[in-house]
Amino acid sequence: MPQIFHRSFNVVARVSILGAVFIVAFVGWVGARASRSPLSTNAFVAVEQPVPFSHEHHVGRLGIDCRYCHTSVEDSSFAGMPATKTCMNCHSQIWMGSAMLEPVRESYRVNRPIEWVRVHNLPDFVKFDHSIHVKKGIGCVSCHGRVDTMPLTWQVHTLHMDWCLDCHRAPEKHVRPRDRVFDLSFERLPDQESRGPELVKDYRIKQKTSCSYCHR
Repeated sequence: MPQIFHRSFNVVARVSILGAVFIVAFVGWVGARASRSPLSTNAFVAVEQPVPFSHEHHVGRLGIDCRYCHTSVEDSSFAGMPATKTCMNCHSQIWMGSAMLEPVRESYRVNRPIEWVRVHNLPDFVKFDHSIHVKKGIGCVSCHGRVDTMPLTWQVHTLHMDWCLDCHRAPEKHVRPRDRVFDLSFERLPDQESRGPELVKDYRIKQKTSCSYCHR
């Protein structure tokens, strides 16, 4: 039987298959990069709020402790959002006529909470407990970044599972003394690196990487 296709078609077929493999790999790489980009994770994207609250001003400049507003962070799974009365403790005395703070005053007058927009939004199938992490010596900065330098609040990490596991697999890199959990400027000096494993032992921290710990 005469040959239907020219021998050169064998080369074309091999090149096409090889090219398809590279194209599929490239598309997969692009997809993986996109899933970790701000386009997908919203990291480093400032979230618009009803009131443009500045952590940089309140925490960085005025030195207000995280727990003044997030009152339940040490005892509850949720850090909690401040009641409007908490804002008015100060703003009934200062910046009383600011147009920017009118939503706060209106909220206080009508006794209706301000509808803040969540910045760090985990899926419903993920269980995260703030109080456990605080008790184990994990600082606010580990998850939320240097909020004391943020004029508007944004997310600094992907919040993907592999990011969580990086800490769970090596907690000694992130743990700090409990009395420094809310110190946003705390940095462990090179000569204190041995403190990490010591604190892991003292606080009885285990490398909990089983699915059931976070997915319940």
